[in-house]
Amino acid sequence: MRASRLVTLLLLLQNRGRMTARQLAEELEVSVRTVYRDVEALGAAGIPLYGDAGHAGGYRLLDGYRTRLTGLTADEAQAAFLAALPGTAAELGLGEALATAQLKLRAALPAELREHAGRIQERFLLDAPGWYGDADRTPYLAVIAGAVWARRAVVLRYRRWRAPEEIERRVEPYGLVLKAGRWYLVAGGPSGIRTYRVDQILEVHALEDEFAIPDGFGLAAYWSGYLADFRARLHTGDALVRLTPQGARRLGVTPVGDGWTEVRVPIESVDHAHGEFLRLGTDIEVMAPAELRDRIAETVRNLATRYEG
Repeated sequence: MRASRLVTLLLLLQNRGRMTARQLAEELEVSVRTVYRDVEALGAAGIPLYGDAGHAGGYRLLDGYRTRLTGLTADEAQAAFLAALPGTAAELGLGEALATAQLKLRAALPAELREHAGRIQERFLLDAPGWYGDADRTPYLAVIAGAVWARRAVVLRYRRWRAPEEIERRVEPYGLVLKAGRWYLVAGGPSGIRTYRVDQILEVHALEDEFAIPDGFGLAAYWSGYLADFRARLHTGDALVRLTPQGARRLGVTPVGDGWTEVRVPIESVDHAHGEFLRLGTDIEVMAPAELRDRIAETVRNLATRYEG
């Protein structure tokens, strides 16, 4: 909309000082001719805006002028809380709102704080996803986010690891969590509150049904409890191992002196520990349980036989 663009142009000049018509056109994603028309419209509205000709010229506001048009819309306020994660805001359909919100916030700050905020953006960046593995495909994330904002139920077709592998379920989306680059939906349903991986959603239909969050529910508190329960279920046993100083450091254990360190470590299962401990090579010796020790010994014998020839 033109009104929004005029406000953005005004905020750009207030935040950055002199800008050329071409620079403004690139920021606003319009033609230079459109910038000329917008500048004329602002001047006709009484905004003290003027242009300098020549190589170092451009448009700028009269010294001392500051707009009061810094109120945030609802989308912009939501986006402002995602300022550290621009990619996240874009995934949720709030990329444009984030850019406008940041301009408004900067315009509302005193000059010295605007400069400080600019340095922070230039020097610090939060990149949440891990190094390995392709990014999850989340084609329905924006739809889910819209249902979370509007407090409206949805029908999901969802893929899970146990049978039946595909289910269809009506749920009430309470909130979204971004954990290590992966999105999770926390939602109420027929079986209570459940957590769903957004990349495993095969189809979603938004409903008109409104819902209310249950009394006492808090997204942060729920997620903290969910993680604690997940870790408790994950580590079903432990193993007694001996580690070299290097092995101890790789496993996150404080080594004792320069020799071997004996320690008990939690394990998810014999199968999982077998793969994880083999990565440590000669920096670990498994003492117990016997089943795990025997599995690793058998794997080492098979590897030795394979490479002897």
